[in-house]
Amino acid sequence: MTLKQLEAFYWAATLGSFAIAAERLHITQSTLSKRIAELEDYLGCRLFDRSRKKAGLTEAGERLVPQCRAMLDLAKSIPQSLQDSDDDRPLTGVCRFGLSELSASTWLPHAIDRIRARHPQLMLEPQICLTRELERLVLRGEIDFAVIAGVPINASINEEPVAKVKFSWVASPRLGLERRTLTAEDFSRMNVLTHPPDSGLAAAFNGWLATHNLKVRRAIVCNSLTAITGLTVANMGISFLPESYVQPLLQSGRLVALESTPPLPDLTYSFIWLKDDPRPMVRVMRKLLLPGIDFSIPNELWT
Repeated sequence: MTLKQLEAFYWAATLGSFAIAAERLHITQSTLSKRIAELEDYLGCRLFDRSRKKAGLTEAGERLVPQCRAMLDLAKSIPQSLQDSDDDRPLTGVCRFGLSELSASTWLPHAIDRIRARHPQLMLEPQICLTRELERLVLRGEIDFAVIAGVPINASINEEPVAKVKFSWVASPRLGLERRTLTAEDFSRMNVLTHPPDSGLAAAFNGWLATHNLKVRRAIVCNSLTAITGLTVANMGISFLPESYVQPLLQSGRLVALESTPPLPDLTYSFIWLKDDPRPMVRVMRKLLLPGIDFSIPNELWT
C-alpha cells in the first residue's frame, strides 16, 4: 500500500469522479484507476461499486475515506514541519492562478512586479474567469489559488476575505438621470446591464433584487466588465460597477453616478485555495499577494 494509491482513492471518492480526480493529481485516468485497483487488491475488498454507470463507494470505501484522510494529513504535516518559517526561499516552476477582470485591471500589474522581484524563476500563468468557474478550477487542482468576487460555495475550499469593494449605479448622462435616486418603479422600466449567473457580481445583484423584491425591465447579460462599461457609456442601460473602477469616466463626464433606494451593498472579495493543498507555493503567494490587493487602483488604460 502506498501514499499514491491512497491519494488516488481519496480524491476519486471526494470529488466523485475518476476523471476529475486524475486532473487534480495531474495523472491519466488509467493511472488513477490502476492505483485504486492495486489498493483494492492489497486490502482484499472492493472500494468502488462499478456495477452502475457512475461508480459509487462501497461500505468498505466509505469506512476508508476518513482513515485515508488522516494518513494523507500526516504525510502532509512532515514536510511542513521541516520548512523554513520565513518562506525566504525563491519559488520555481509554474504558478497557475485565477482572478476576475477587475483584479486583472487594477492590482495585478503591481502584484506581478512584486512576484517577479522575489521569485524571478517562477513562471506565472493567470487565468481570467468568472467566480464559479474559478472555484471549479481550484477544486480540480487546475489552478493553485484564485481571488474571486464573493465567497466559495464548496466546503473543500478555504477562503480569506481580502477586500470590500463599493459599487455604484452608473448611467450615460444622455439618459437624463443625474442626481436622481432610483426607486423600484425606475428599475421596473429600465434595462440593466449585468453579469452571467456564474459571476459573483451577478449572485450579489440577484440576491439584492430578491431581498428587496425588485424587478428590472430587462437584464442584458455580458461576461466582460469592460464591455458592460462601454455599453453603459453608449446608453444601452444602467449598470452597477465598482466605484473606483469607473472614477475616471465619472470625472470626465462620460458616466454619471446614481443613488438607489435601497442602496447597493459592498461586495467581499476572497482569496481561495484547496483545503488539502500542502504545497508551500500557496502559502508563500498568499503571504506575498494579500497586502497588495487594492481594488481602488485605477485602470491604467483610462487614466
